[in-house]
Amino acid sequence: MTNRHRLIGDRTFYRSIMRVAVPIMIQNGITNLVGMLDNVMVGHLGTDPMSGVAIVNQLMFIFNLCVFGGTAGIGIFTAQFHGNRDEEGVRYTFRMQIILAVLLSAAGAAAFLLFGRQLIGFYLHQDGSGASVTETLRFAMNYLAVMYAGLLPFAVTQVYSTTLRNTGETVVPMRAGILAVFVNLAGNWVLIYGKLGMPALGVQGAAAATVLSRFVEMAVVMLWTHRHIERNAFIIGVYRKLFRIPKDLVRTVSAKAAPLLANEALWSGGQAALMQCYSTRGLATVAALNIAQTVANVFNISFLAMGNAIGIQLGHQLGEGKIEEARQDAGKHMLFSVLICVATGGLLLSVSGLFPLLYNTTDQVRHMATLLIRVGAVCMPLYAFANASYFILRCGGKTLVTFLFDSCFAWGLTIPCAFILTRFTSVPTVPLYFIVQMFEAVKCVLGFFMVRSGIWAQNLTKYEKV
Repeated sequence: MTNRHRLIGDRTFYRSIMRVAVPIMIQNGITNLVGMLDNVMVGHLGTDPMSGVAIVNQLMFIFNLCVFGGTAGIGIFTAQFHGNRDEEGVRYTFRMQIILAVLLSAAGAAAFLLFGRQLIGFYLHQDGSGASVTETLRFAMNYLAVMYAGLLPFAVTQVYSTTLRNTGETVVPMRAGILAVFVNLAGNWVLIYGKLGMPALGVQGAAAATVLSRFVEMAVVMLWTHRHIERNAFIIGVYRKLFRIPKDLVRTVSAKAAPLLANEALWSGGQAALMQCYSTRGLATVAALNIAQTVANVFNISFLAMGNAIGIQLGHQLGEGKIEEARQDAGKHMLFSVLICVATGGLLLSVSGLFPLLYNTTDQVRHMATLLIRVGAVCMPLYAFANASYFILRCGGKTLVTFLFDSCFAWGLTIPCAFILTRFTSVPTVPLYFIVQMFEAVKCVLGFFMVRSGIWAQNLTKYEKV
């Protein structure tokens, strides 16, 4: 096979991957676009409320990724069981995800209740921008007090949505997500500013709208799944014997899923640690990063959706026993994801100066945010390559490898360098941010060699049914 055929697929290949990726892109795109509008609405309240909400959302991001990691780790088996047409196996993995969702929600609520104020305090550093540490803390705590109620519905939604996607149903989670974000947007307008006779609740209104949208999304995916049992046979009797899961499968899944859960916890914690490093430059930097990351999230859907689609597609192939075909398709997936992000990054670069103008903040924050957005746009193809490598390694159950590739890389290299640069040098925020982001190039090299080795290509569907 020529190099060209190793890297370029036929029309059927691209139609297949886009059939999975496009609904995820649409859902995530609308979610992140409305999330940006949500952020802009809070931003109109001023820099202090915006920074307070941004800090809490950075901490919530750790919980969210723990849920993503836990459900995704088990979902590796869901995708392969579905590829092997084993509905009982899918039912077992669903039960494991539900149990994990409840445990993680309880742990998240306890952590925020006990340590929320102290965690927020790590990000509060006074600078000369006029922002107030005391007011930022007050807004953050008010926002956090409402967000507790959304932890469990978020986790349960991820269980249903992850299972549906891994069994080939991507449209329903997309529709549920779209409805939820519009509920969130409408709720923000009513509750933040006090429309339609409601009181103006500010940041607490933003949190209440988010929580409401999470209950709506959960209701939609649950009702559809349970009303369409002919398409979701795994849901039949799933709660009647919730704890009936083969011990061998529990051991096998736990061995694969635990490193992935640990990886997501440590990686998201690493992102929070990076933000804390940047925050030592002052609250203006926190505000600028909040704007830049919110805007980037709208454009990052391209490589994030492609990563999920790659994992699902290759997972089905591995579950069907098409090991060599999966290995051959991996390079095609990686190149396609990178090419999409070259175009997406170029688009983001061209409009980078427009988004910060939407925020009610200082010119200093707007200018810094614009430059940070441009850094992210330039680095987007690197993010795409590293993300595709991660999902390819993960789909075959090489979660210990992904742990080393993702979290150990972040905590062993990226975060220590950011810590040193922020504590012991006077490098300005934007060059500092660029230096840290360029570590993705090293990660891409590692990902290339690990994917090419083929160590990830294995069938995981063999277990002892009891």
